Amino acid sequence: MAKGYWIGRVDVHNEEGYKPYIAANPAIFQKFGGKFIVRGGKFTGVEGQSRSRNVVIEFPDYQTALACYNSPEYQANLKVRQPHSIADLIIIEGHDSP
Repeated sequence: MAKGYWIGRVDVHNEEGYKPYIAANPAIFQKFGGKFIVRGGKFTGVEGQSRSRNVVIEFPDYQTALACYNSPEYQANLKVRQPHSIADLIIIEGHDSP
């Protein structure tokens, strides 16, 4: 079964306000089997527009990735993040063939 992924690109304009969002995420992601594949780090934007932070989170499958996003826990935490950042987030099914 193909894994599911969150691919996020974020610009934070209030670091202090963003910290509670970061602190709450590990418990939420763990509940849904999510693990960070990319969390920040050095990058080079070679095409299009980029944001200052990039994140890829892997989940056991696409439906679980969606369930995490739609969960009451994440939706409450999303309200913590939104006033302090601008984000682009997609949830995508991984490739599952040889």
